Amino acid sequence: MPGADGLSPCGPGEPLCFILGPCVIESEAFTLRAAETVAKIAGDLGVPAVFKCSFDKANRTSASSFRGPGLQEGLRILEKAGAETGLPLTTDVHLPDQCDAVAQVCDVLQIPAFLARQTDLLEAAAAAVVAHGGAVNVKKPQFVAPEDTRHAVEKLRGAGCADVLLTERGSTFGYGRLVNDFTGLAVMAGFGVPVVFDATHSVQRPGGATTGGNRAAVPPLARAAVAAGADAVFLECHPDPDRAQSDGPNQVDFKNVPALLRSLVRLREVVLSLD
Repeated sequence: MPGADGLSPCGPGEPLCFILGPCVIESEAFTLRAAETVAKIAGDLGVPAVFKCSFDKANRTSASSFRGPGLQEGLRILEKAGAETGLPLTTDVHLPDQCDAVAQVCDVLQIPAFLARQTDLLEAAAAAVVAHGGAVNVKKPQFVAPEDTRHAVEKLRGAGCADVLLTERGSTFGYGRLVNDFTGLAVMAGFGVPVVFDATHSVQRPGGATTGGNRAAVPPLARAAVAAGADAVFLECHPDPDRAQSDGPNQVDFKNVPALLRSLVRLREVVLSLD
């Protein structure tokens, strides 16, 4: 996404990029259909997109919650989705020993927010990208100030990874609430990396046996982030969010994605014209 390998250039002065897809691999057929939908949306709108889906939701609140098919089966499905659609791929890594295998299939390794301070994980992700190409996208932890994300960037660069992205996904405000400070986008961009806005996890409502959310807040937050200078927008999308096996309340229905993306692309064009 920063222009590495087959990824579209992303950053200041570049067109708006998108990371799109369901929260978790619910089945092979489901994931392939979702990838095809993302490819069609991106193709129809002429926008650069990366397909996102997780093989394991290792941070589910409840031990009984659905986590996904696991590393080996998940990567097989993701590789097939990429081959059939031509889309670049991204997924989460949770352990250092997952990174090399993931980098052989996915173009962007995503570091979950709760793990963004784990040096061993960051260095393993960097080594995997150096070996196989691609980029690393670090989610800003909900408990970390924007200026302190520079440490993750420095760890990755120190381990040889030149292509890094930072993602804003909300900050903890009391119990069970996230808020967004859009001044943080400029702070993170100041580290010389593209900045992504995660519009769907920003509307989560943590707490309880399962995480809640308010998907109605996704469009205004996404528009505000693009106006504030975000280089890419992350949206988890689902064909039937109310039946999703993970993070349903904050995922966007696929049928509503094209109109939202069109509005964000137009807004990005205005922002670039002002610059």
